[in-house]
Amino acid sequence: MRKPGYLFAVGALALGFVVVILGAYTRLVHAGLGCPDWPGCYGFLGVPRSDSAIQLAEMRFPDDPVEVFKAWAEMIHRYAAGILGLVILGLALMSLRQKRVPGYPVGLSFGLLLLVVCQALFGMWTVTLKLWPQVVTAHLLGGFATLSLLMLLCLRLHGGFHPMGPAKAIAKLRFLARLTLLVVIAQITLGGWTSTNYAAVACVDFPTCHGEWWPEMDFAAGFHLFHEIGPNYLGGMLLGEGRTAIHFTHRLGAIVTSLFVLLLAWKLMDRRMPKLAGLLTLVLITQVGLGITNVLAHLPLAVAVAHNAVGATLLLVVVAINYRLRAPAADAIFSTERSSSRLASR
Repeated sequence: MRKPGYLFAVGALALGFVVVILGAYTRLVHAGLGCPDWPGCYGFLGVPRSDSAIQLAEMRFPDDPVEVFKAWAEMIHRYAAGILGLVILGLALMSLRQKRVPGYPVGLSFGLLLLVVCQALFGMWTVTLKLWPQVVTAHLLGGFATLSLLMLLCLRLHGGFHPMGPAKAIAKLRFLARLTLLVVIAQITLGGWTSTNYAAVACVDFPTCHGEWWPEMDFAAGFHLFHEIGPNYLGGMLLGEGRTAIHFTHRLGAIVTSLFVLLLAWKLMDRRMPKLAGLLTLVLITQVGLGITNVLAHLPLAVAVAHNAVGATLLLVVVAINYRLRAPAADAIFSTERSSSRLASR
């Protein structure tokens, strides 16, 4: 049975997906510093458009000439993220009113609110630290984490997805699903590191890289996690070998991720869950195809944005599978609580 707030949570999930895509678009059009300050834009609440406003903006930030398109890309992302934050605040307040409802995810709702506050801070640091790769990657991961928790909130409020059982019969499958989730998260992290270090086109051929199966790479530079704070990282600071190391590692991660996802899909078929298995396989094939197209077509904007969107979709599917395979103990507890409350009311 659906709990109060379900449709509100679904709307938040849809908006969260839009925010993630807008973030990817902003990053891919190099508009991460479209506004050199935060939360405003060149000292204005919105994008300066008139000649006098642009002149004043460039006086305030002489090293950052106004590029209206990039400023709008950045501010639209901020507006959407701000609206999402207000929606999640509404979900948290709504959960307080439902705290007496057995099994209502009050903790999850407030966990989401805390995560959104952290995301706002990372959004600020992304600008003030001039696209420092560590912060940008953390901001990207925070967006995917927000999306995952919103998905989990929707599933819990839906109330119709009962746990698989008995627990022992699917223990191995549950373990594989959790491991696959960790692998997908690791691959998304690699993808974020690839993007924030501008390494997506470090290799422009496939399946080889620079015509070699093992090109010259500098892993120490590529995965140096203590870049200096202060320089402007727009466009990246790494040399070719460092970027190649990041790109090549992301490719290797794609192979490992594909193996785990396909194994999970196969095991789901064994458990007579063909719809989830088919959806998981379809999303994986689409994602791999988009990744290869990004390399061969030199990162076309539409394909690159779609690669981020399908990556988010893959994560949500694996989250849903893990929820479906959860142990029934929690639901049994909730059922016992409901029975006790009914008896008490009588």
